[in-house]
Amino acid sequence: MSRRNLPFVFLCFVLVQLAILPRAFGQVTDDAQPNVRVNPVIEWNRELLVILRTPGAQPATIHSTRSFAMLHAAIFDAVNAIDRSYHPYALHLSYVPRRASTWAAADQAAHDVLVALYPAFSPSLDLELQQDLDQLPNGKRKTEGVAVGEAAAAAIIALREDDGSSATFPPFVPTSQPGSYQLTPPNFAPADFVQWASVRPFAIDSASEFRPAAPPDLTSDRYTQSFNEVKDFGSAASTLRSTDQTQIGKFWNGNIQDFWNEIAQTAATQHELGILRSAHLFAVLNFALADTAIAFFDAKYTYDLWRPVTAVQMADTDNNPGTEADSTWQPLSVKTAPDPSYPGAHSAVSAAGGWVLREFLGNAIRLDVTSESLPGVTRHFSSFSDAVAEAGVSRIYAGQHFRFDHEEGLHLGDRVAHAVTLSVLQPRRDWR
Repeated sequence: MSRRNLPFVFLCFVLVQLAILPRAFGQVTDDAQPNVRVNPVIEWNRELLVILRTPGAQPATIHSTRSFAMLHAAIFDAVNAIDRSYHPYALHLSYVPRRASTWAAADQAAHDVLVALYPAFSPSLDLELQQDLDQLPNGKRKTEGVAVGEAAAAAIIALREDDGSSATFPPFVPTSQPGSYQLTPPNFAPADFVQWASVRPFAIDSASEFRPAAPPDLTSDRYTQSFNEVKDFGSAASTLRSTDQTQIGKFWNGNIQDFWNEIAQTAATQHELGILRSAHLFAVLNFALADTAIAFFDAKYTYDLWRPVTAVQMADTDNNPGTEADSTWQPLSVKTAPDPSYPGAHSAVSAAGGWVLREFLGNAIRLDVTSESLPGVTRHFSSFSDAVAEAGVSRIYAGQHFRFDHEEGLHLGDRVAHAVTLSVLQPRRDWR
């Protein structure tokens, strides 16, 4: 038997087990949830964050938004298969006992997906699962929940097996055309995720569905203004950037999808979301983040725009009298992300995250956000929109992006998130 058929065979086995379970009627509740336990949606999201922050754990060619989306797709499908409030994503079962434990289902689904994605972490993930299940009463409810969780994980793993994420593309080779992306100092890292636009989206139709228009011409007023802004405010030696702007530029360094998953954890806790609402929120959120990443890589490698550090150092080649070259210019963050500049990833992902959270919870929120890039520093926000705006503009202060990168990134993230919220995991009209 081929390895490709194993997920299907396993899923069929689980479905048979579910089919022979006795039928139970009655309203679903978050059954027997231990008072000392964290909502499993949040708990397993934290587990993934720990893995992603372990050096070498995340494959260099796989964008972590895929892992977040797969994790939460499985959790959502497992919980929803029991509750039945929404249309499923990958798991389509004709019957699941309504009495099955949603907590056990979420735990098992999350564990199985993470083990499949990060097999080196199996011992710690196995221990976490056992500890979680030990806190639930033994009996059919837990057994049934575990079976549902296994089926949900198997379904999402099988669905994403050939999604294009493991495709091998030729290395990116820069051209000498003024304005085109060049590998950036000081490390001149190879361009990354050149294959990501070919990855199958989770909810939108295609990577190019919301592709923005081309960036401004190198001789345009918009380019000139954006060039001079990032040259003045994004330089490591800037005398115009304020102390607060410098902190902002450093604070948001790192994987922006991690920030927005932590913000979602805070929001779900503040709003006291139960397991179903949390599962729904995190699934939609991470579908939006994953599809936004696919969409912005499509745009980045379509338009192939140089980064500010290249633009400033090579401004004498851009045929623009309003830009002045500085061969010694370096960005505040020193290293530049190894991919083309347009549109801005931080802005796109933040816009998508903010859109989903506002759609679910409204805009007002008390947010205390921390950063692994600046330990001990906390930024405070009173709305999701404020966090979105600061995260995006931080890339200008860090010398990473032009303002038009930021603005088009915001637009792209909004459009993708809006499409995702309308296309998947919709409430069922036939709920009963």
